[in-house]
Amino acid sequence: MDLCNQRDIQALLSRHGFRFSKALGQNFLIESWVPQRIADACGADAGTGVLEIGPGIGPLTRQLVQRAGQVVSVELDRRLYPVLEETMAGCNNFTLVPGDIMQCDLAALVQQHFQGLRPILCANLPYQITTPVLKKCVESRLFDSLTVLIQKEVALRICAAPGSADYGAFSLLMQYYTQPELLFTVPNTCFLPAPKVTSAVVHCPVRKTPPVQVCSEAALWRAVRAGFALRRKTLVNSLQTGYPLPKEALAQAIAQCGLSPDVRGERLSLSDYAKLADGREEMLTSK
Repeated sequence: MDLCNQRDIQALLSRHGFRFSKALGQNFLIESWVPQRIADACGADAGTGVLEIGPGIGPLTRQLVQRAGQVVSVELDRRLYPVLEETMAGCNNFTLVPGDIMQCDLAALVQQHFQGLRPILCANLPYQITTPVLKKCVESRLFDSLTVLIQKEVALRICAAPGSADYGAFSLLMQYYTQPELLFTVPNTCFLPAPKVTSAVVHCPVRKTPPVQVCSEAALWRAVRAGFALRRKTLVNSLQTGYPLPKEALAQAIAQCGLSPDVRGERLSLSDYAKLADGREEMLTSK
């Protein structure tokens, strides 16, 4: 059975009485080169344990089990369990975990299934959960890399440089924990049903050490959130949303970082935010 052939897919789904759910963001791949390239890009091998989220009917899963030591796929839609039982029959290194990835204990999952293996994430992620899933996975510090097929606009945000239209707090989060690279785009014609957007594959090796040193990561993300709170305003005005300090004091903190008084938060690099966070935490604790 070719899991990227439309006739085979439709026959498979018909046998199981399955219909696509818009609410679950279900778009199945119908071009075999896509899961092949994703599986190649993730670097899975016999020493790797792969976490997959939202396997669907299993086209990427099949590619992963051919490469990895173990593949664990978390699927929310119960209607797909008998489908996967059929499509993944005979794959002894495959485990289906029913449930919602946002409710899963990732540490327990990795400990249970990936003992002695290098854990990575590789998935065709449902669009509506992309940001929270990636945030959860990078903050867990459990995985060596993340390779995901996601909406192109989100991939551009992840890889965006300071000052660009796509740059934001999520860019800084992903770049703090990983070194993201946009690998290739995937047209909407590669899916059934076809979404209204173009997709892209991004590969994010996880950093062994952070690219900047901060006194407190919580303070860093507080500064980042405040810096982007009022995107069209200057940084000093935006920072007032997150800090109980006079405008003059915030302007002083910005100047001490060597930044222009009229700079906007979208212009600051991760290093700039690290300096700002440390400086402002000192001001707050000295009050």
